[in-house]
Amino acid sequence: METLLWLCNWSTLVVCAALKLPQISAVLGARSSRGISLPSLLLELAGFLVFLRYQCYYEYPLLTYLEFPILIAQDLILLLCVFHFNGDVRRAVPYIIICVSAWFILTLQQWILDLAMNLCTFISAASKFAQLQYLWKSRDSGAVSTLTWTLASYTCAGKNTTLIDGVSPVGVFLTRFVIMLALNIWVTATILHYRKTNIKSE
Repeated sequence: METLLWLCNWSTLVVCAALKLPQISAVLGARSSRGISLPSLLLELAGFLVFLRYQCYYEYPLLTYLEFPILIAQDLILLLCVFHFNGDVRRAVPYIIICVSAWFILTLQQWILDLAMNLCTFISAASKFAQLQYLWKSRDSGAVSTLTWTLASYTCAGKNTTLIDGVSPVGVFLTRFVIMLALNIWVTATILHYRKTNIKSE
């Protein structure tokens, strides 16, 4: 059991290290961010930032949040790509400044960080729903990477296994990752649905 948990934990970290690379590659290859919801990306970035800040502040074991700096860096690169192909990469600067400022603002008062953490699941869930809404509205998955969303589902499943082992407190964190797993699978299925629909239309 310990070996299995070790494998789940490290495989999750390895997958996270490359999680957004297929999406970044798809956007660069298509030279378009069509299908990617900007609100979804920004909400996801906010959720990652809050979760990382919370675990750093309360000094949780490094392995419970090691993937989040990697995910944040990849999201920032993807954000720059989205703005670049939307016509003006400079529009990303205010959002990056907000992210950097939020890192310090979150710990000005302990209650601010605790409140943000309590809202973190809702923020991350809203990110998935924003992407779903964008897909439903456009009926086109565009340059959205199925592989990235599939890998995201795997990382949530792997994280659930780690949390059950007691490396992190089960309650709020486990609930968060179970919800994210379900929503990631839903987004993946929606991307595949519209991709097949578009192929048939062609």
